[in-house]
Amino acid sequence: MEDFKGLEELIIISGMSGAGKSVAMNSFEDLGYFCVDNLPPVLLPQLIDVISSVRPKIAVAIDTRTRDFIDSLFIVIDDLEKKNVHPHLLYLETRDDVLVRRYKETRRSHPLAPEDAPLVGIKMERELLEGFRDRAHTLYDTSDLKPQMLKDRILQQFNEERIPFTVNFMSFGFKHGVPLDIDLLFDVRFITNPFYIPELRPLTGQTTEVQEYVMSHPEARAFYKKLIDMLEFLLPQYKREGKTQIVVAFGCTGGKHRSITFAEKVSEHFADRYNVKTVHRDLAHATKEK
Repeated sequence: MEDFKGLEELIIISGMSGAGKSVAMNSFEDLGYFCVDNLPPVLLPQLIDVISSVRPKIAVAIDTRTRDFIDSLFIVIDDLEKKNVHPHLLYLETRDDVLVRRYKETRRSHPLAPEDAPLVGIKMERELLEGFRDRAHTLYDTSDLKPQMLKDRILQQFNEERIPFTVNFMSFGFKHGVPLDIDLLFDVRFITNPFYIPELRPLTGQTTEVQEYVMSHPEARAFYKKLIDMLEFLLPQYKREGKTQIVVAFGCTGGKHRSITFAEKVSEHFADRYNVKTVHRDLAHATKEK
């Protein structure tokens, strides 16, 4: 086995069941980490050896459902330390009363005591995790944290700037169906359609001729101004709330002229402030149509 030369960072997450490990894993995934949940500790070196060359940042969640947790975890960590791999141990803590309430709200039993009251399993788990808690480099008490607050703390500590906020501007045609993965949708079918201008019909909204025609109409210019004002306000709010990307879609009838025009022009406006991507979903269909 190699000495994990490609590995840049290894996060090992553990803590009380119901304390937010799923939120933590999703947060690290958003930061670009390769994430694995409930991995047996003995497999950790093999995982690093296979993954580190292509994904240098790894986050692993290990909990007491892994039966060899106590016996093998720290043996593995000590062996990694000898190979100059220094895992960052992250522990998620929560008060007993909060955990009991969460189990009752979800109507789930504790994984360590499925036939007993939740508090029985909670006390067992707290004892099993005592050693990990003592060695943890970072401890988050999630008793009074909403999921988004926990995510914000992780993003702040582990540098949210690693992943830029990406704004995806998409054009599409309603005749081909509405995309499923959009956050904001703007219907631009109210704008005069270049399709009915013979010399513009074969062109697309990527051309200067079509863009000038679309924007020559007062309603298009007024809409563009209001749209920019709205997005100037909304995009920083989405970024502040911890989103790593958002999809803003523009739809017209065929996805060839008006929607592409607005996707192109709005994308250009925000290109100097965000990581911007522009996708014309139905361009291939549109260019084949007469």
